[in-house]
Amino acid sequence: MRIPRDLDGRELIAALGKLGYEVTRQSGSHIRLTTSRNGVHHITIPEHRPLKVGTLSAILRDVAVHHSLSRDALMASLFSKT
Repeated sequence: MRIPRDLDGRELIAALGKLGYEVTRQSGSHIRLTTSRNGVHHITIPEHRPLKVGTLSAILRDVAVHHSLSRDALMASLFSKT
């Protein structure tokens, strides 16, 4: 699956909510999310429009590793239209 090119930070935060991530704090344009699924995991999302492809790729890789998923499986669960 191809990485979305027009995704902004708020859209990614909403998608990560499906995996139990919740906003814990914000400092400027960077928002910290935390989940307790599969152990505690923190991730920082920049509130940029759009997110750079490399930044988005690194975030997705980190989340996929924490949840023991492939990046493609993670993207399918987050960005599927159903």
